[in-house]
Amino acid sequence: MADQSATPTPSPAPPAPTGPTPKVTNRGRTTAPIAISNSDTTDIPEFEPFVAPGPRGFPPLTGEGDNNKIEHHTTLYSSDVLIVRRGQEFQVKITFNRPYKPAEDKFAVEFVIGSNPQYSKGTYIPVFPAKERKSSWESRITDTSDNVVTVGITPEANAIVGKYHMYVTVVTPFGVRRTKRDNSRDLYILFNPWAGDDAVFLDDEEERTECVMNEMGIIYHGAYEDIAERNWNYGQFNYGVLDACLYIMDKSEMPITNRGDPIKVARKASAMLNSRDDDGVLVGNWSGDYTYGVAPTSWTGSTEILLTYYKSRMPVCYAQCWVYAAVFNTFLRCLGIPARVVTNYYSAHDNDGNLKTDIILDENGRIDRNRTRDSIWNYHCWNECYMSRPDLPLGFGGWQVVDATPQETSDGMYRCGPASVQAIKHGQTCFPFDASFVFAEINSDVVFYSRSKEGTLELVKVNRTHVGRLVLTKTPGDVTRRDITDQYKFPEGQRPQTTMAEEATVIFLGRKSCMELNDKTYFSCFVSIFYSLITLVWPFYLMATIKDLQFKLFSFCLYDECLVCTGVQVSGAGKVNEEMMATVQFTNPFSFSLEGVYIRVEGPGIMLPKFKYYR
Repeated sequence: MADQSATPTPSPAPPAPTGPTPKVTNRGRTTAPIAISNSDTTDIPEFEPFVAPGPRGFPPLTGEGDNNKIEHHTTLYSSDVLIVRRGQEFQVKITFNRPYKPAEDKFAVEFVIGSNPQYSKGTYIPVFPAKERKSSWESRITDTSDNVVTVGITPEANAIVGKYHMYVTVVTPFGVRRTKRDNSRDLYILFNPWAGDDAVFLDDEEERTECVMNEMGIIYHGAYEDIAERNWNYGQFNYGVLDACLYIMDKSEMPITNRGDPIKVARKASAMLNSRDDDGVLVGNWSGDYTYGVAPTSWTGSTEILLTYYKSRMPVCYAQCWVYAAVFNTFLRCLGIPARVVTNYYSAHDNDGNLKTDIILDENGRIDRNRTRDSIWNYHCWNECYMSRPDLPLGFGGWQVVDATPQETSDGMYRCGPASVQAIKHGQTCFPFDASFVFAEINSDVVFYSRSKEGTLELVKVNRTHVGRLVLTKTPGDVTRRDITDQYKFPEGQRPQTTMAEEATVIFLGRKSCMELNDKTYFSCFVSIFYSLITLVWPFYLMATIKDLQFKLFSFCLYDECLVCTGVQVSGAGKVNEEMMATVQFTNPFSFSLEGVYIRVEGPGIMLPKFKYYR
């Protein structure tokens, strides 16, 4: 008998591999490649041996057309294939080669999404009309007429959102027979804010119509003292936009299995809408030099941006916060997630995550720009999307902040949200995702520190009311603005003491001039009313004697105000599928001639973006 206590002899090392080194990933162990592309498909065999009686042949199938579109609120999508929403029944007509016999014939409708479809992962879904066969998607035979069988199919309320391929399998004496792949039988399944079991269910018809179906929006900008607005064509139903939105998720390498969760979709998209770390949709530019792209103020809608990205596979130049928010809004509404663009006036940027905007002053009362990192914008645009939050305590679902403008990294990528608006209001800054950052943007206090030569800091002043002075969005069903500041913060003096950081800081950024007149100090700031950082600097050793501050704001924005539309005339009464002429008249408000003028025109459901150059 061998001595079991003896030291075992180590086995020889395996020979060094000679082929290519396998790619190392952080996805963990898996039995098969993870599907990350909605455009990649795997052909399913047309015949699988299995002996049983039944009809033979390849049954053609068609959707119910307009009835499905009306019931699923998808009539506005410009697409040649069926588009439906999850958690709601849609109808499919199947034509067999002979009349259907319920007692004898067995068939199934199959839905496949992505490569390597698997039943356990919800990427392969067989639907059995027979009551004795259960499936994750409900189905029923709603009508039979000669060779035609109408099947009602209800996808799960948490089904994967994307483009599916549809097949019909029948059981023949020789095995299971499947229809051939046909692109005309593809269908899109979207989020469903009309379905009570869907995570994006919004039980407010007026709000739902505005935040899902409305293609035209108003984005507020300018300054708190001089609010301006611009129209934006979201164009979420335009031809090609839905495919472009699905491509964005493919480009992000988001697993197909995660695409039924609006939390994960919104968070991934907030990273993909900017190009900072993933070759996403838009390149940010605040320099004023837009030589190699389109000036942010020149865009009139999202369609051109999304289609350009989809076709070129390259980031589009250029964007600032309202462009990021507008295109993100199109993405969310297109997929069926209720969304709106929100503007926060005097929006802080907390660089170090301490819920304050710290301003460091040198011994002369000037801002120490080498040590001051936090900032405040005259306004900042982000998005709100509506969804439940099962990952948070009860009561923190509803509107969630998501922001595609690249400011700070979150989990290693430039993104923000979704952060519960209720969590932000109640100071629950520990909740995911990025609630603390958004809280500082809208509710941080104003604190200034004076730094001595020795490096010690002394608190000089705290302003608790400056940040987040006003939060606006478009009123549902109207062209007026809606003040939603109270959804983000309590009135000053009424906020819960246990939920707030007691001190925060504020910095004012921009171009400046300052003059002293006895015991009063006047500030004159030239502010680009469209988008700017405002910097105000004054000698703080006079703080005790300052009795009055006057801010004189002068707006200028050639991109927005160089031409004024003074009238639109349309010929004829305007009929569907009939051409009509529209004459648009512009007036130059300046005393000098304008040169190098671009006119951009687009209209949802009417025309794709067009532009014309005038010398």
